[in-house]
Amino acid sequence: MLTQKIGENAGAIWNALQGGALTIDALKKATKLKVADLNLALGWLAREGKLAFEVKENETIVSLI
Repeated sequence: MLTQKIGENAGAIWNALQGGALTIDALKKATKLKVADLNLALGWLAREGKLAFEVKENETIVSLI
């Protein structure tokens, strides 16, 4: 059950990133996910090799690969 929800949240992140890279804060606002749910879904996508992460000026920027 939880795995299904993480997958759904990963889909929301994927859709939000279709328009380009976002900071974690912007991604949180775009998806309206709680921090824990956002982190679980980011981990899922990262593990699948679908995301790139970059740190600029103390902000993490996430983009699709």
